[in-house]
Amino acid sequence: MSKKTRSKKMKLGKKLKQSRRLPILTALRTHRRVQQNRFKRDWRRRKMRIQDY
Repeated sequence: MSKKTRSKKMKLGKKLKQSRRLPILTALRTHRRVQQNRFKRDWRRRKMRIQDY
């Protein structure tokens, strides 16, 4: 089993927060010009390439 270091865990946490959907308030405030989150990621389609130092 592998152990996560603190730096890797922090980076994984940040990516987890970035991968949420766009808040509906943001879509309404921009009159639907912004409709989706640019950082949305699916674990099958795009890899994160996080290196542990």
